Amino acid sequence: MIAIVDYGVGNLFSLKSSFEYIGEDVCVTGDIRKIKDCEKILLPGVGAFEDAARKLRESGLYDTVIREAEKGKYVFGICLGMQMLLDRSFEYGEHKGLGLISGEVRPINEDVPEGFKIPHIGWNSLIFPKGKEKHPIFKYVNEGDCVYFVHSYHAKNCEESVIASAEYGGILTAAVAKDNVMGTQFHPEKSGRIGLDILKAFCEL
Repeated sequence: MIAIVDYGVGNLFSLKSSFEYIGEDVCVTGDIRKIKDCEKILLPGVGAFEDAARKLRESGLYDTVIREAEKGKYVFGICLGMQMLLDRSFEYGEHKGLGLISGEVRPINEDVPEGFKIPHIGWNSLIFPKGKEKHPIFKYVNEGDCVYFVHSYHAKNCEESVIASAEYGGILTAAVAKDNVMGTQFHPEKSGRIGLDILKAFCEL
């Protein structure tokens, strides 16, 4: 069973439907006991980092996600959920993240030439790091396959953990991973067959 963490921020229905489509058992829950009992954790997120981090703390789930990750449970963050895995975000101030992966969240306009639309919305092809073994969540995915992004911020100063990038005027972080913790800036649940294959690979870890 996979727990999709419900802390008041995220596209929970689409995620739940995607897992059910590939035949996986999931539950959408904010119950700490249920999250502890599940085999894997999925941390969604849509909106502003500060608001999401505050809601995660107020719900008591902030410490729960950290503790379960430290026990070795697989944790997968999506979009804002991925950003929250990092040390901090500089979205309208400086805000503390979960600190499960070293790095920080910065505006993509620092890396994208003037004239490119922000937020970055649309399909972009995945680029895998040269000289690094392909991460298991991409076992059914090839370099160049396209996934769907909607974001104005991305992960930086996390080179050791980057498992995929995308080009949008500049190179943007598409996915990160460290041991049992991983995340994608793009939305697998909105990325068609490729996205479903990524979720399938996560379930098989």
